[in-house]
Parts: sequence; C-alpha cells; structure tokens
Amino acid sequence: MDYNRRLFLKAAGFASLGAITYPLASCANTGNNEAGSTDSTTVAAVAPSIDNFGVQLYSARDIIGKDPRGVLKQLADLGYKKIESYQGDQGVFWGMTPKEFKAYMDELGMTIVSTHADTTKDNEKLANEAAEAGLSYVLQPYIGPQATLDEWKKRADEFNKRGEIFNKAGVRFGYHNHDYSFKEQDGQIPQEILLANTDPSLVMYELDICWISAANRDVSEHLKKYAGRYELCHVKDFVREPEFQQTDLGKGVVNYPSILKVALDTGMKHFIVEQEEYPESVMASLAHDAQYMKNLQLA
Repeated sequence: MDYNRRLFLKAAGFASLGAITYPLASCANTGNNEAGSTDSTTVAAVAPSIDNFGVQLYSARDIIGKDPRGVLKQLADLGYKKIESYQGDQGVFWGMTPKEFKAYMDELGMTIVSTHADTTKDNEKLANEAAEAGLSYVLQPYIGPQATLDEWKKRADEFNKRGEIFNKAGVRFGYHNHDYSFKEQDGQIPQEILLANTDPSLVMYELDICWISAANRDVSEHLKKYAGRYELCHVKDFVREPEFQQTDLGKGVVNYPSILKVALDTGMKHFIVEQEEYPESVMASLAHDAQYMKNLQLA
C-alpha cells in the first residue's frame, strides 16, 4: 500500500493545537544516578544510553527513491545506527530482497529494527520477510479516527489477531499513533481503549511524541501510566505559532531532555528520529537532528 502520510498530516487534526507547551529545559546532567555514595560492593545506577538512535526513512522520502543505497550510506555517516522503514512504492526493502537489505545494513553498521506497513492484508508474507531481514517489529502506521468507542474496541481485537500472526514469525506487531487517538471521544481517550483491550504479549505500541504533544496530553504522565507498553518512539519537534509546523529537534516546543528520561525509565527501547517538514533541506535537518541526539543530556 502506498500510504501517503502527507495526507495524514492534513487529516490528523491540526485544529485544537492549544495551550499546553513544553518549553525546552536546560540539559542538567548525563542521566547518571549520583544520589548517595558507593563503596567497593555498590555500583551507582547508570541510565541506559540513547546513543544508538535511529531514523524513520519516511523522513528522507523526497530523496531516497532515486538512490536508496546512497541515502542509507549518508544516514549511517551522520551517526544513525538504526533504521525504521516504510512501505513505499519500492517496498519495505527498497528494491532489495530482505536478505540483501540486511546484508547492506550490516555493511553500514546499522540495524533495521522496524517498518511501517499495511497490516490489513498479506501478514504471513510480511511477517516472514520481516523475520528474514532481522526486523523486530512491524507497525500499523495509521487507521484514522473511529466513529465510535466500539469501533476502537474492534480495532483492538483486530490488532490482537495480527499480533498472533507476527508472533509466529518471531516479530512483534505494533501500532503507531497520530494525534486523533489522543483526543477525547465520549469522555474517553481512544489510545487508552486500544491499550486496555490489547494483549501486551501480542501488541506493542510506538509513541509518536510529536502527535501526543500536539493533542495536548502530558507525555510523561502517559508513559508512566503505561510503563512497558511502548517499546519504540518517534522523536520529532514542532512549533505551534504562527501555525503548526514540524521543525528540527531542539527548535520547537517538546521538552526532550525531560521526556526521553521518562521514556527510558518506563521501558522505551528504540528512539527513532522522524521529521516531515524541513526549514532548509532534508539532509540538513537530518544532520542537525543526529547531532542533537548525540549531544542530548537528560534532564
């Protein structure tokens, strides 16, 4: 499926991007736990590293199709260690077989950990190809707003069934949110309905931090409430004024030094940079974002 996420941006509800903002905090320390003293039998706890950050290839959608190998090499040179692919017109593996793609990732010193894909059909084939390429996750990137809460529960049931298929191949199934699933509907938050009605052994979640923030939800509070349910996240920034627009990391309103510390503490395993709008150019933004992640110190 050639899902056009440019349309998703327009459909995701830019209205109601209201009052809550997350002004950037000063970077306090490296994340080491220095409380208390240690002796020869006690080692101070150290926060997990996020040095091995990744990038969603949709960020490079305007250039990757002409030279997939060349663009992947550029991303590796910028310091990205992980790849999340998407199902474009050349497929998840960009014209390569799953084994060829994995071999090229190995050559670059990178790992393809996940992909976005249409999981409404051909899941046995998709699961087997993902396993062959060494992926850990396949994610449904978009389902759109649902008309009723019962429809959200039906989607949760469908997710559980898909999870069974992917589990058999040794790959995890998951769902990536937009802002619509965090907007209150009949007194409830649809994302919480999905979480409550899916089996954690079958369905995991990728938290798009931009979109939950855009929906005016407290990211840290949500992560703490659902600790262990989110294994990947999208790291991308945005501004609200004069209108909603994505921007380079650190230039927007999302307080990443604080939020990513909470994410680490609540079980987040993979941090995937994604950017869909660029102040200058694709590679200029992705170079900036990589440097931001390298320099990031947790609050």
